[in-house]
Amino acid sequence: MDFTDTAFVLSARRHGEGDIILSCLTREHGRHLGLVRGGAARKQRATFETGNAISLTWRARLSEQLGNFQAELLEAHTAHLMDDADRLTALSAAAGVIDATLPEREPHQDVYEDFAVLVAGLVAAVPDWGGLYLRWELKLLADLGFGLDLSRCAVTGGTEDLVFVSPKTGRAVSKAGAGRYAERLLPLPAFLVEDNAVCDATSLIQGLRLTGHFLHAHLLPVASAEKRISARDRLVERLNR
Repeated sequence: MDFTDTAFVLSARRHGEGDIILSCLTREHGRHLGLVRGGAARKQRATFETGNAISLTWRARLSEQLGNFQAELLEAHTAHLMDDADRLTALSAAAGVIDATLPEREPHQDVYEDFAVLVAGLVAAVPDWGGLYLRWELKLLADLGFGLDLSRCAVTGGTEDLVFVSPKTGRAVSKAGAGRYAERLLPLPAFLVEDNAVCDATSLIQGLRLTGHFLHAHLLPVASAEKRISARDRLVERLNR
């Protein structure tokens, strides 16, 4: 059993004295794990930084085995972000979200392409990188079958004054439609539904709380519902400061 594919590094966990267990997002084979012999060596370490693009070959005697990776660095994205802690944290957060939520060995080329767009935007230092990241989380939810409906009010059917989201259905709710239940709803940042609205720090934090609710509600395994996506938590903490 073997395949060759391109991938993004999600995480690398030390295994034994000199090896690592690599988790990566491949273009054709989804999130995939494998053993990299000698991956913890100094010469190899930089290749497996989170977010780096690599070319890899996976081999195993049986398909259900962990198997071995042989990898070659294509683009050291992490190195381009070393001078910007915020964007570097955003890259780590996105990789952590995928690593924690994507089923292993389930092809998701849409997730791969969306992540590639996010990485390119972070590396290029686009001014609205925070909004880019938040929209990426919304797209991930949609790609995995839990998209939010922010197009119209779930109560009135109207498209004006959408300011809340139902934490149960993921549908937008207008101010008028919310009524006395407003305190039970999640705030909806204006820039997600209005073309001329600005993505400022307050609205970005609101947006991350919104997507965070649905990430934890739908995409974390029931058996580890208490598990926190630590890299994403660090991003929220930095933005709060």
